[in-house]
Amino acid sequence: MRYVGLLGYPLRHSLSAVFQQAALDALGLDLRYQPWEVPPEEVPAAVAALRGPDRLGMNVTIPYKETVIPLLDGLSRSAARIGAVNTIVRQGDALVGYNTDAPGFLRALRDDAGFAPAGRRALLLGAGGAARAVAFALLEAGAWSLVVTNRSPERASRLAAELAAVDRDEATGPGGRTGVQVALWTPTALAQVLQGVDLVVNCTPIGMRHSDGEGQSPLEGVLLPSHVLYCDLVYNPEQTPFLWQAAAAGAATLGGLPMLIYQGAEAFRMWTGMAAPVEVMFAAARKALQG
Repeated sequence: MRYVGLLGYPLRHSLSAVFQQAALDALGLDLRYQPWEVPPEEVPAAVAALRGPDRLGMNVTIPYKETVIPLLDGLSRSAARIGAVNTIVRQGDALVGYNTDAPGFLRALRDDAGFAPAGRRALLLGAGGAARAVAFALLEAGAWSLVVTNRSPERASRLAAELAAVDRDEATGPGGRTGVQVALWTPTALAQVLQGVDLVVNCTPIGMRHSDGEGQSPLEGVLLPSHVLYCDLVYNPEQTPFLWQAAAAGAATLGGLPMLIYQGAEAFRMWTGMAAPVEVMFAAARKALQG
């Protein structure tokens, strides 16, 4: 028996074990996906255990996406730029960290929303780890401009400064320039920004079940224009108050479940060398959300 799993703390609301095990079983693989919920002091030992011959790797979630980096032997270019690891792969004797959130987000935009970021303008709600992955993904896909807002203006400014330091020619292609700005988290300021963007991504937990923001929208009280695609990284519930608000305005929406599945599918491919059965993953995740 060989193992993969999820490192985090706590893990009671995670769907990863549900849909990853369903995918492994569907392909008849003798692998077990386990939740490895460990306190901070046990993280080094949990990562070191991946060097055993019965381990292929692990996913990493909150709050350890940055904590694990010094414990690894190498990082992919994307993980190094984002500064966060959500997938570890054992390659021989080495542990290598990757970030599959970024490609998972871009695949969700492309396959589930028909949205191409190149030359487009985006507003990010939040400035934490999820926002970092989304921001770098959009830059690398050629987004023309990004506006970052957060309830803590200082945190938004720090992320914007890091993004502005990215090699813009590399991010947007020959002759392209990417503008990165900060907006205040106020209804008036955000209403003005919304008129000039094509995409809004909620990278906060507002609206998530069992959170302080359950039942709320991050743009509560803001008039939403209908020309924008509204994306919520929250996947539980699959239809959040934010998405209901956008749909009521006649706008297109994209929930967080596709990104969750696609980032997991990329990790699955890295561990097994096989394409993940994403429809099996979607079905298992939706069944768990409805249960």
